Amino acid sequence: MRHLLILTLVAPLVLSACKEDVADVPPPAELSEETLSFFCQMNVAEHGGPKGQIHLAGYPQPLFFAQVRDMVAYLKSPERDAEITAVYVSDMAQANSWKNPGTGNWITAEAATFVIGAGVAGGMGAPEIVPFATEQGAAEFISRYGGEPVPLSAIPDEAALAPVDLTQVLETPA
Repeated sequence: MRHLLILTLVAPLVLSACKEDVADVPPPAELSEETLSFFCQMNVAEHGGPKGQIHLAGYPQPLFFAQVRDMVAYLKSPERDAEITAVYVSDMAQANSWKNPGTGNWITAEAATFVIGAGVAGGMGAPEIVPFATEQGAAEFISRYGGEPVPLSAIPDEAALAPVDLTQVLETPA
């Protein structure tokens, strides 16, 4: 009986804490013509391929990335100051084209299926890590360009942190 009383008193506190956590997750920000990529400070919209954005606690605007590979490199970096509150990527199944990936087709990175090893060039010319909202979207891309589907947590370090071979010929999807 005593355990039931404790549970009755504690449960509302736990549930309200969960609601606060969800409310603290910022929504994805829309890309604009002025959006700059975090690493290179180049205009994100001028580069094709999927994009990423990372929201940090205490910062009003997210960090944008012209290439998902760069975003994953940031996530794998041990040298971050602020807590990450949300990570979004372009759903390439909803993209108009590789050149025009869209400005509002964001999905959470944790829920995305990523294609690695497809040999396609991202917005900055390096091999890209391509996100999809569904496994079917990833499978259709793989049937055309190759690669393998993985969740965010299984993206190997070398997919984002390995040196780029500038002599490698990469395909730019349509």
